[in-house]
Amino acid sequence: MTTGAAHTTQQATRHTTQDHDRTGETVDTDTDTGTVETQTEPTPPSPRPADGERMRRWRMVLGADSAESTGCTLTGQDVAMDGALNALYGGGGGKKPGGRGGGRSAGLGASAPSVARWLGDIRTYFPSSVVQVMQRDAIDRLGLSALLLEPEMLEAVEADVHLVGTLLSLNKAMPETTKETARAVVRKVVDDLEKRLESRTRATLTGALDRSARISRPRHRDIDWDRTIRANLKNYLTVPGTDGAPDTGTVVPERLIGYGRASQSVKKDVILCIDQSGSMAASVVYASVFGAVLASMRTLATRLVVFDTAVVDLTDQLDDPVDVLFGTQLGGGTDINRALAYCQSKITRPADTVVVLISDLYEGGIRDEMLKRVAAMKASGVQFVTLLALSDEGAPAYDHEHAAALGALGAPAFACTPDLFPDIMAAAIEKRPLPIPDKETQP
Repeated sequence: MTTGAAHTTQQATRHTTQDHDRTGETVDTDTDTGTVETQTEPTPPSPRPADGERMRRWRMVLGADSAESTGCTLTGQDVAMDGALNALYGGGGGKKPGGRGGGRSAGLGASAPSVARWLGDIRTYFPSSVVQVMQRDAIDRLGLSALLLEPEMLEAVEADVHLVGTLLSLNKAMPETTKETARAVVRKVVDDLEKRLESRTRATLTGALDRSARISRPRHRDIDWDRTIRANLKNYLTVPGTDGAPDTGTVVPERLIGYGRASQSVKKDVILCIDQSGSMAASVVYASVFGAVLASMRTLATRLVVFDTAVVDLTDQLDDPVDVLFGTQLGGGTDINRALAYCQSKITRPADTVVVLISDLYEGGIRDEMLKRVAAMKASGVQFVTLLALSDEGAPAYDHEHAAALGALGAPAFACTPDLFPDIMAAAIEKRPLPIPDKETQP
């Protein structure tokens, strides 16, 4: 056997031990021949652009103390963005303005001008949806609610539904010099919501009202052919064919069913009964806007009632949802039974009435009486709808026992988004099953 062949055989069968020398090389020692071979470890690849962007984001999230661990140094606009984030999230959860703690320190201060400048900064660096989240966090984490009472502060905020809820909760403490600015902020949000919701709401409910007003002698263009055919299937006749032609059949429409489209009289009564406890702030805003839209429809008679432990009827203010909102008093206890008693007293046409209760169902009143009232309204022909929330956030915390009890009465409780509300109302007006979202999560 040649020397080369022998060496190859030894390489295939040998046992090796590996050690690392000081230069980072791998040393392979052949225990059979004593031959030493060296291999250089591969150099780690340089960070890809995506890795650099990821480190930049982690640096922004973790704050200045992470500069060494992330190997990222901020420059340019990133420095200003980091400062805005640091001012809000730097002091640890729950720190008050000017507080210090951890590696990052809060820096908003306790004056409206400094907060107003910060609000201007975040509107420059972040999209509107992020700005709204940061504003809510500033109010919750740093206790800045009181600063919203100052006009220069309100002029700098990014208005949204949650800010309106905060302003409404501060309504009674708001000085006169601030109220006009606050109303302007609320007006902007309300106008935006009306533009978004009014057109579809009117179209959906107008169709539902037309379909609900059935008449027995409709004009040709108002005939509901689907219902007419189904109602006259028993009048099916077979006509023998002639000259070998097959038999044919026809439905004789002895009774026509149609829509009463021409009438502009009030066809349905709607009562919105809204819980104004603090947790329902967003629902109060949306319900007030919808109340104004419904009130503008001549074929609906709309009543809006808000309640905590007292009941307030705001129907005469429905032409302006801003007036409705400033007529509410967020916070306090809850007496659903009292509110439903008031609503029940206003029902004159049970079969043509829809009652919408918007509440998290944490009842402070008489539970059994509340359920009896709902059962009585249902028995009289009232369409009763229970919404745990009317907002974009989904299902809130709510009383599951009361929700289950209402469901057993045929009034299932569920959360509803503003976009779904017109469909819910249309189904209630037509007395058909409600399009309940996400049924798997319902009580």
